[in-house]
Amino acid sequence: MPRFAANLSMLYNDVDFLDRFAAAARDGFKAVEYLFPYAYTPEQLAALLRQHGLQQVLFNAPPGDWDAGERGIACLPGREAEFREGIARAITYAQALQCRRIHVMAGLVPQDVDPATVRATYVANVRYAAEQAAAHGIQILLEPINGRDMPGFFLSRQDQAHALVAEIGATNVKVQMDLYHCQIVEGDLAMKIRQYLPTGNVGHFQIAGVPERHEPDVGELNYPYLFQLLDTLGYDGWIGCEYKPARGAAPHATRDGLGWLQPWLA
Repeated sequence: MPRFAANLSMLYNDVDFLDRFAAAARDGFKAVEYLFPYAYTPEQLAALLRQHGLQQVLFNAPPGDWDAGERGIACLPGREAEFREGIARAITYAQALQCRRIHVMAGLVPQDVDPATVRATYVANVRYAAEQAAAHGIQILLEPINGRDMPGFFLSRQDQAHALVAEIGATNVKVQMDLYHCQIVEGDLAMKIRQYLPTGNVGHFQIAGVPERHEPDVGELNYPYLFQLLDTLGYDGWIGCEYKPARGAAPHATRDGLGWLQPWLA
């Protein structure tokens, strides 16, 4: 049976972030994920998880200067010291939140830098992150992101991500397979799932409707079929609900759009 985690960076945006934990638990979620925890103390977030009986299943390592447009620094030559500091900070949070997965955003490919240097920087940084995380039982996740939403992102395809996992060669490095991004870039989702899930290299799934990134029952994808496929293949991990409610930040927009979830909660 699929297990769904509420992405608190996108869902329940009609209330303050710290109030979203209670909202997710009220609606039947047993787990949460979000982009970044760093605006709050680990103790503050851990207390909310305990209070509402929630499991933290994923968050991102520090991405560089997000407000200035940076989307990760793993592939950026010259930022290695900052990257290592960010990994240390992320692991500290992961330990406090009992979270076993950290997504390391690759970053936007820098202009006028040799592509081989960019790739080598990325591989070395992810290897370092994996080594640091392994001692704590934490996985490092790599996520291909579509170039329409994030032009210039280093990593965009499933085959590219899985080739990097093989090259990096660490057992705790996995692919974060966001079906929204995958559909936009390459499609053929059922066959991609059948191809990659049995390898053991997929650590997490995320979903959203395509093309608007709304609820999974809005758009061109047949998610019930894909959920049943994941069950058939024995996937017992979490599926992150990383979508924007169709009603935006209107009161109760997230809750009113959860009709798709009810059969799976039952």
